[in-house]
Amino acid sequence: MHVLVLYYSRGGATKTLAQHIAEGVKSVSGVDVLLKSTAEVSKEDFLNSAGVIAGSPVYFGIMASDLKRVIDEFVGIRKQMENKVGAAFATSGDASGGKETTIISIVQAFLIYGMIIVGDPMSATGHYGTSCVGRPDDRCAENAFKHGARVATVCLKLKQD
Repeated sequence: MHVLVLYYSRGGATKTLAQHIAEGVKSVSGVDVLLKSTAEVSKEDFLNSAGVIAGSPVYFGIMASDLKRVIDEFVGIRKQMENKVGAAFATSGDASGGKETTIISIVQAFLIYGMIIVGDPMSATGHYGTSCVGRPDDRCAENAFKHGARVATVCLKLKQD
């Protein structure tokens, strides 16, 4: 079983955050990670994943258009994504830069895909998902790791049921 960590990154901060999340996924025994940018991802990557953790920099308070493009292009597999795990993360250039609204825009799309949404754990921020200003500092990297591990753990639990 694997979890797809999908990201769009223009300046590198979101890619770095995605890498920390991927490390968290890999830390869970029995779960592999597939780390892909929006330029690399395929429908098969979505279909073959137990969960998708998607991230974007903040673009006017919502996800970047290239992440939205992927979600729009893959709408034909929407019903096949039902009951898979979905999660989100975001980066911004400012502390009040719209990270939560960007995460919510990704979560909304995953809800329409019929996915089960998982936020970051209480041991991190206990909110919508991982976010940071610019490149992740040590605290954000730790929260990202925990978020990835939580998603992987939920994927395993759902597989057992």
